[in-house]
Amino acid sequence: MIVRIMGEGQVKLADSHFTELNKLDDELLEEMEAGDAEGFRRTLGALLDAVRRLGEPLPDDALEPSELILPAEDATLDEVKEMLSDDGLIPG
Repeated sequence: MIVRIMGEGQVKLADSHFTELNKLDDELLEEMEAGDAEGFRRTLGALLDAVRRLGEPLPDDALEPSELILPAEDATLDEVKEMLSDDGLIPG
């Protein structure tokens, strides 16, 4: 799956990593619903770090369609809320 981190670029991520990412996504959703800004910031950073660590960066000139778009690390709680689906940032 091709994942875009806004403001950074794209990474190719194997489907096998989505169990780990979904746990972080669930945690992020809970923190957002609770209004836990500190927890939100920490978990968003952990989620993006996991995508960077587990994924293979695509070249800057690659223009692959992104199947998943994640917010930038400095995104606000309100900006991320606008990006959410019922499943959080990561479907499934």
